[in-house]
Amino acid sequence: GSRVALAHRRPSDRHRVARTRPRATNGSRQGGCVNILLAVDGSPYTRRMLAYVAENDEWLGSKHHYTVVHATSRLRGVGARGVDPRELSAVYRNEAEEVFKPIRAVFMQRGIAANFVNLVGPVAESIARRAERDSCDLLVMGSHGHGSLANLVMGSVVTKVLACCKVPVLLIR
Repeated sequence: GSRVALAHRRPSDRHRVARTRPRATNGSRQGGCVNILLAVDGSPYTRRMLAYVAENDEWLGSKHHYTVVHATSRLRGVGARGVDPRELSAVYRNEAEEVFKPIRAVFMQRGIAANFVNLVGPVAESIARRAERDSCDLLVMGSHGHGSLANLVMGSVVTKVLACCKVPVLLIR
């Protein structure tokens, strides 16, 4: 099964607490509605995260508000030279749509509305900013399962999101 950890960043510390049910952390919302941002990249880790969320009706239901975010680093330097910015934007959009397509199908099948957003820029920072901008109660993302040493050497998106996001983060491994 999936392992779940909820990481919440406080000004003075960061701790991880296992959770099995969603709860509004920005105060109680009307009717138990939770504003949830799902960060997706199309990887097996994203599919595992979505499967976990879909298995649990209290997580994936029409009573919550969902924003599904795909973030891509902006192409810079030699790779971006001579490329028409409109063509580059189309590449970013097409990449996001490929990731969103199966997720849209699941949401449509369940009758759940969601806002699908493609962000271009520093991935972790873009995800964290969007979660804060939308006043999300929870950011959910898949974890690649690297240990502390790997994160130190590689610097994962998850680690960076945890470092810069003020919104609680639910990691699914």
